[in-house]
Amino acid sequence: MKRAPVIAGLGLTELGKVYGRTAPEFAAQAVRLAAADAGLDLHEVDGLLTNTGITADVGLGLQRDLGLRHLRLLSEVQAYGSSAGAMVQYAAMAVMSGMADVVACVFADAPLKDRASGGGAAYAAAGRHPTGWQGLTAASGIYSANTMYALAARRHMRAYGTTSEQLGHIAVAQRAWAAKNPLAQLRDPITVEDHQSSRWIAEPFHLLDCCLVSNGGVAVLVTSADRAAGLAQPAVHIRGWGQAHPGYVMGKDSEFGLVSGATLSGPTALKMAGITIADIDVAELYDCYTYTALISLEDYGFCAKGEGGPFVASGVLGPEGSLAVNTGGGQLSSYYMWGMTPLSEAVIQARGQGGDRQAPRNDMILVSGNGGILDHHSTLVLSPHAR
Repeated sequence: MKRAPVIAGLGLTELGKVYGRTAPEFAAQAVRLAAADAGLDLHEVDGLLTNTGITADVGLGLQRDLGLRHLRLLSEVQAYGSSAGAMVQYAAMAVMSGMADVVACVFADAPLKDRASGGGAAYAAAGRHPTGWQGLTAASGIYSANTMYALAARRHMRAYGTTSEQLGHIAVAQRAWAAKNPLAQLRDPITVEDHQSSRWIAEPFHLLDCCLVSNGGVAVLVTSADRAAGLAQPAVHIRGWGQAHPGYVMGKDSEFGLVSGATLSGPTALKMAGITIADIDVAELYDCYTYTALISLEDYGFCAKGEGGPFVASGVLGPEGSLAVNTGGGQLSSYYMWGMTPLSEAVIQARGQGGDRQAPRNDMILVSGNGGILDHHSTLVLSPHAR
């Protein structure tokens, strides 16, 4: 139990429309901030796991940027939006085995350019030129995450009767949480009517169904419970974890759009933690789109399959609701740091440092990551309490 894994440090750079800095610079700052947050000397870090976003600029060279020597663990991790959860899982296993003592897990990206639109900057940074099968679908206008997730959402709508207005309730609830978060990029309240009148991105998605584009970096430090006992911040215990990689194909028998990897990674993580979904107090869900949050709620078991639409429209979400979901505003309203967005807010909630947005109960916190077009999924169960 002394080597039980915990998160002991959290580092967040300035996030959002922050120009003139590269992703590696954001990454290095985030790791330094996480070490300072924990009260550790940077050179006590002996493991480093990196993940990068659209610009793909952060890699193994971050070790040299930080001046770290004689690392016992160093790797790049890439499962897109599920990478943050995966990095924490690998770091936890390294700490438990004794392979490393203090592992930094970091994500950074800088797709936004001054005087360029968010979507345009992100697309240009990705440098995508579809070829092969992707080229054929691109010729039909299906060439981006927006259009592929729109297909997934439309399939859910046709199968279960989910409506755009129901998705709008997710956007409204998360904006209400963001209004309480000084780090959030968007804090002005919105209504379902505002959601419905926002411009189309890719039907059935309006602008307010889609996540932000952000520059910045976030890092966490994973260490053992005994090492964390004398550090500056309360330890956040990593009680359970799981992954899922469905391997969807675009065939007639595919469950694409109807079922996500949460159906596998969720039960795995909950079983490891020794709890059920009914024990979860806070859910920090990956929400690249409102639809992604909705299908995750269904597949984790917060509501029955196909009932996500009525569930989110019932008033259960938001600061006044009975289920604390995406308490910082999520990627829709707070900041878009891939899987580090839900993970960073989960750490803040587990420490009881949420301020005006602190959930009333925080004994068990579920964190999800989603990567690709529902291709990858990660789940963490965090708690302020040891097992």
